[in-house]
Parts: sequence; structure tokens; C-alpha cells
Amino acid sequence: MSFYNLLNINDWRYEKKFAISSSTKHEVETVVKLHPAIFRKIFYERQVNNLYFDTLAMNNYNDNVIGTGERLKVRIRWYGDTFGRIENPVLEIKCKNGHLGGKKRIPLQPFELDENTGKNDFYSLFSSSLDESSAIKQCILSLKCSLLNNYTRSYFLSADRKFRTTIDSNLSYYRFFYNSNKFLYGYNDRFNIVLELKYDGEDDRFADQVTSIFPYLITKSSKYIKGIDCLYA
Repeated sequence: MSFYNLLNINDWRYEKKFAISSSTKHEVETVVKLHPAIFRKIFYERQVNNLYFDTLAMNNYNDNVIGTGERLKVRIRWYGDTFGRIENPVLEIKCKNGHLGGKKRIPLQPFELDENTGKNDFYSLFSSSLDESSAIKQCILSLKCSLLNNYTRSYFLSADRKFRTTIDSNLSYYRFFYNSNKFLYGYNDRFNIVLELKYDGEDDRFADQVTSIFPYLITKSSKYIKGIDCLYA
């Protein structure tokens, strides 16, 4: 049984990305703030951390590369410091179909992320955090940790509250090994910015009026794919 059949996601939304390499973070923020939709910052800037999981055959990565209709990303997400004791991690199973995306979020037990962290730690984490009878648990336990990344995120909301944008900068990627990790095999991307526009399906008829103002092209941009390509190619 696939994750799509297990998740029963109802809150699908559109997610459109702009990968930007020709502007600084300050310049991108200025473009967002001067947009006629009147975007205003709604949250404090913070660091986002993700541990991605994939099948042994890297099916999630390959499906994203070839553009399969139904695509998955499985990750643990938390905010703040990347390493040390992670107090409020959340398992996110994200489904995408074209520009439409939805996800299921499941709180996890705290865990330690340091040079001693390995695959057995995540097996124990999922075993203790997920419902014993859950079919999702069985699917998750079959996956391997494939990538760690982090970045700085800023949040903006339009005046009509229909469109949200995020700006991601200072992107870093690290390989993950089965038994121990000093996180020395990394790639720091200080030049590229990812601008993302998110909105509900009912507002898609207005989206072109918003996206056409941005001086950037909508692109297929996945941090997971970028990290795997940089570290494993």
C-alpha cells in the first residue's frame, strides 16, 4: 500500500517556487515587500532543519527527478539549532502532484543528533513515537536516512491573507552515514535563494496576477534533489 492511500490528505495547496541566483537575499526581500499584493513579514526569521528519508533504491529522489505525477518526500523537521538535543521534531510526509502539495505531520519524541547518531537511533525513534498498529509506521521503518539540510527562512503574508511567501537562504547540505556522523561531508550554498509562493486551491484563479509581478521564473526547485545531486553525484 502506498503512502498516498494511507495519508488521506484533504488540505492540498499550491506551491510555486522561484530559484534565484542573480539576487541577494536583501534584494529578494525588497521585491517581495514592494509587490502590489502588499506582503508583510508575519514571523521571525528562523533556521529550518530537515532529515530526509528515502527507500533503499532512492525511489522518492528518482520520482522527483523524472517528474512522476505522485511524488513523496519523507522528513523530520525542526527549528533552531541543527545539532544537539532536538526537542520538538515532527515527522512530515509530503505528497506532491504538479504544483499541488499536501502533508501529514506527526510529532515525534525528542532525540539527539550528533556524531554518534546512526540508523538504529531513528529506528528506535520511529518505533517509540508512532502507533504500533499504524501502517505508516511499517512504511517509515523500511526507509533509510539519506540527507540532512538546513537553511534560514523568512515568512511573508499578502494583505488579503490569501498568499504566503517564504524566502530561504544560507542553504547547507550534509551526507548521512549509517553508523556515525561527523557531518564533515557537506555543501554550503551561499549564493542561491529559493522564493516560494503558497496558497489554497480556491485562490488559484488569482495566482497569475501575483506570480507575473515577480521578476523571476517559476522553476522546479527541490532542496532534497539539490542536496543529493551535490553530495552523491
